[in-house]
Formats: sequence, structure tokens, C-alpha cells
Amino acid sequence: MSASPPCRVGPGALEYLATMVLSRGWSLFLIGVGVWTWAIWPRFGLAIWNDARAWAGGVVGEGAPTGFFWIHLLLIAASLVIGTTVGVLGVRGWRAARRAVRR
Repeated sequence: MSASPPCRVGPGALEYLATMVLSRGWSLFLIGVGVWTWAIWPRFGLAIWNDARAWAGGVVGEGAPTGFFWIHLLLIAASLVIGTTVGVLGVRGWRAARRAVRR
């Protein structure tokens, strides 16, 4: 079995990628992931806020935030950014698929 040659990107690669259109099904899936992200993660953030482990005083809202709070805040923020990006890509794919059908 011979090894395949390395993939090289030529000058037409950007033009090819610019014309790629997601199907409506995949676009809808990505939109759903974006909505799901915004439905779940803020609620999880509220649960972390109300957890005594998130506060140095051991009582909700008292004392400085602990590492438990900060790491979960970072995870929530990253997930919201990723989910928003995925949702936006889904909306853009849905619109592009509609334009492609009209042609």
C-alpha cells in the first residue's frame, strides 16, 4: 500500500471553500446546538453561583470567589462562545442553502 501524497493548498482552494454550502439538515443541527448551549449553560452558571463551594466564606455570596467558581466561570464562558459561533454558522448555512435552492 503506498502512502498518499501530502495535501497541498493551491490558489483555487479559497474559492472552493467559499462556495461550500451546508445542507439545511446540518444547518438546523448547528442552530439547535447553539440554542441548546444558551438554554443549558446560564442555568449551570446560576447553580455554581448558588453553590457554597464557590465562595471562600462557605456561604453563598459571602467572601471571595474560589478557584471552583473561577474555573467553572471560564468553562461556561468558553462554552457560550463556542455555542454562539456554532449557532451563527448554522444560521449562515441555512441562509446559504436557501439562496442555493433559489438559483
